[in-house]
Amino acid sequence: MGTHSIEINDLTKMYGKNRGIDGVSFSVEKGEIFGFIGPNGAGKTTTLRILVGLIFPTSGSATIFGKDCITDGSSIREDIGYLPGEVFFYEKMRVGQMLSYSASFYKKDCTKRMNELVERLEIDTSRRLDSLSFGNRKKVGIVLGLLHSPSLIILDEPTIGLDPLMQQTFFDIIKEEQQKGSTVLFSSHILSEVQKLCDRLAIIKEGKIIRIDDVASINREAYRKYSIVCDTLKASDFSDGGFSEFIQKGNEMSFLHSGDINKVLTLVADHRIIDMKIAEPTLEEIFMNYYR
Repeated sequence: MGTHSIEINDLTKMYGKNRGIDGVSFSVEKGEIFGFIGPNGAGKTTTLRILVGLIFPTSGSATIFGKDCITDGSSIREDIGYLPGEVFFYEKMRVGQMLSYSASFYKKDCTKRMNELVERLEIDTSRRLDSLSFGNRKKVGIVLGLLHSPSLIILDEPTIGLDPLMQQTFFDIIKEEQQKGSTVLFSSHILSEVQKLCDRLAIIKEGKIIRIDDVASINREAYRKYSIVCDTLKASDFSDGGFSEFIQKGNEMSFLHSGDINKVLTLVADHRIIDMKIAEPTLEEIFMNYYR
């Protein structure tokens, strides 16, 4: 079994004739934060649901702590924290009741950890669950996933709905969990999140894994998206290597460039620039570039 917390081999899930995932394989080492990234509908949620035993694969295998996700599901689940993309509750309960009820499933006292998380995520435990905004539901979901200090944490698009300050608090909490020895697998369609937090990542597209790599090597080829408004620049000025997704509309041009930012600045230095924006491209734009 070695040092893998998760081992996925050739996992396929068909929904009738429709593909969920197709031959997905990757492993997550004990103690690492592993990003699972791809556009919406690529198969991230399907994979995570198989891992936590909510659905069964059509073929292939998945193990957690060396145990089979299908046959040993109930013993594995005691030591997993799971945050689904959509969080559903017993709506009539108050937040505090729901948390205590969930904590009662575990064979240990979770009160201290639960209270710490409630405080850090600024949750009002007296509120009724059906009165919560999407962001507040998400925060309660995070506490439910972490209150029993699990050794494996599986998070599906965890930051959607959290404001930027809360996102940062959440990232801090996840980093601390890793320092305590937990393993984290989380899905996202936001590359910058994964770059901040993860050691390695798998990229999934249309149900298939197209790349598994460490974040450092993906960062080295980081793409930026440039938009430049200028009357004198033309497409041929950018014919050199490293430029792609070139679009020109009137005097405005946009393109992706990977590598040294100074190369672009040198090219435009002799021109009168009216406006210039440099942004991180969306995952989709990077995908188009990687996988023509």
